Amino acid sequence: MFEEIAPVFRELYETTGINFVFLYDPFEWERLFEGIVLSLQLIVACLTLSIIIGIIGAWAQGAQSRLLRTVVAGYIQFFRNTPPFVQLLFFFFGLGAFTPQIDAGGYYEPVISAFGWAVIALGCFGGAFNVEIFRSGIEAVPTATKEAADALGYTRLGSYIHVILPLALRICLPALNANLISLLKTTSLAYAISVPEVTYAANQIWSDNINVAEMMLVLFLYYNIVVAILAWGMHKLERRLSLPGYGR
Repeated sequence: MFEEIAPVFRELYETTGINFVFLYDPFEWERLFEGIVLSLQLIVACLTLSIIIGIIGAWAQGAQSRLLRTVVAGYIQFFRNTPPFVQLLFFFFGLGAFTPQIDAGGYYEPVISAFGWAVIALGCFGGAFNVEIFRSGIEAVPTATKEAADALGYTRLGSYIHVILPLALRICLPALNANLISLLKTTSLAYAISVPEVTYAANQIWSDNINVAEMMLVLFLYYNIVVAILAWGMHKLERRLSLPGYGR
C-alpha cells in the first residue's frame, strides 16, 4: 500500500510544496510509526497507573490510620497544586539524578529510563485526581448498602472490593472519563524529557524536512482519533455498567 500512495504524495510535494514526507519516505514513515506505537504504550501505562493509584488511594482515605490518611492527602495536594510539566522535570532531572546506574555494555545508563519517569510522573499526576474521583463515588454509595455488606460478614477490604467499589465506579465513570482524556493529552509533555513518542517523532521530521504545518496537522488528527476512541470506549462501558439509581 505504501508503494501505491508514495508517488501520489511525492508528486503533491513537487507540484504544491505540501510535504507529507512520511507518506513517501520509508525512513520517515518508520520514524513516525515508532513514535505512535510508543505514544500508545505511554498512554496505556499512564492511564493504568493512575486508575490503580485512584482505587488504592480512595480506599486509604477511609482508613482508620490517621497517618495513612495524612500521607494520601499530602500526595493529592503535591500533585494537584503543581503543573504536570514541572512534575515531569522534577522526577526526571531531580529524582533521576539520584537513581543508580547499570552497566549497559561499555556505558552506564540509569535504572529508570525517560519513558519510565514519564509513566511515574504522569501516572501519579492523574492518580491524584482519580483518588478524589473514586472518593466521590464511594461517598455516594448509600450507607445502608455499606451496612448490609458489614452484616454479611465482609471485611473492610472485602466490602470495598466486592460491594462499594463496583457501585462507586458506576457513579464516578463520567468524571473518570474526563480525567483520563485530560491525562491522555498530557502524555505529549513526555516529549520534553526526550521520550521518543509521537510529538518527539513529529518534531524530528519537521526539523529535517521543514514541514511544520503538515506535521502539526498529523498531531492534531492523531490526538483527536485517540481521544475519540477512548471516549467511545468509556461511554460504552458506562452504558454497559449502568444500574438504575447509580450514576444514571
